[in-house]
Amino acid sequence: MLDSEKTAFYLGLFKGIAPEDLLKVIHATQQRVLEPGEIYIREGENSPRLGYIKEGLIRSYHVNEKGMESTVLLRWEEQIVASYDSILMQRPSRFTYHALEKTTLLEVNYHLVEQQLENKPVFEKARYHFVLDMLAQSLERIETFVLLTPEERYRQLIKDKPDLLQRVPDKHLATLLGITPVSLSRIRKRIQSKPSR
Repeated sequence: MLDSEKTAFYLGLFKGIAPEDLLKVIHATQQRVLEPGEIYIREGENSPRLGYIKEGLIRSYHVNEKGMESTVLLRWEEQIVASYDSILMQRPSRFTYHALEKTTLLEVNYHLVEQQLENKPVFEKARYHFVLDMLAQSLERIETFVLLTPEERYRQLIKDKPDLLQRVPDKHLATLLGITPVSLSRIRKRIQSKPSR
């Protein structure tokens, strides 16, 4: 019997794949629970893990030569988490991914998905769309830094996921937005002082 949750995950991830074609992959999917602070993917690891977050929050960050951490991205419920370096470019991850809170994932090895669905034209089309989606997310992140001010980036973030303000420490939110915690505090005060329309 097919697990409806796993089936929904793969049908959403690889659009156009028939459930019967995914049976072997679905059976290879496992549920994983990460405790707060637990590392999911370590910098330098070549990780084929592809996870769907059922519940929780994962932060990806980079540590520079001075030991300073910069948050690269946050992933929350109903989002995919994976090392773009490993999945798209087959190289070790430049970032560390860890759980900010207790996180439950549906996880599969991406290479296994490729092996199981090899030579299926519909999978090639689905994989193409999946890779495009990953690239689009990366491009969108770059564009926000080019086209939006820090305040606009902050407003966009709280519009997309308002509860992040309670779930993510300010220091991580600040580096995600490319600003200091002091600047984040100023932005919040400025927004609060503006009359609502």
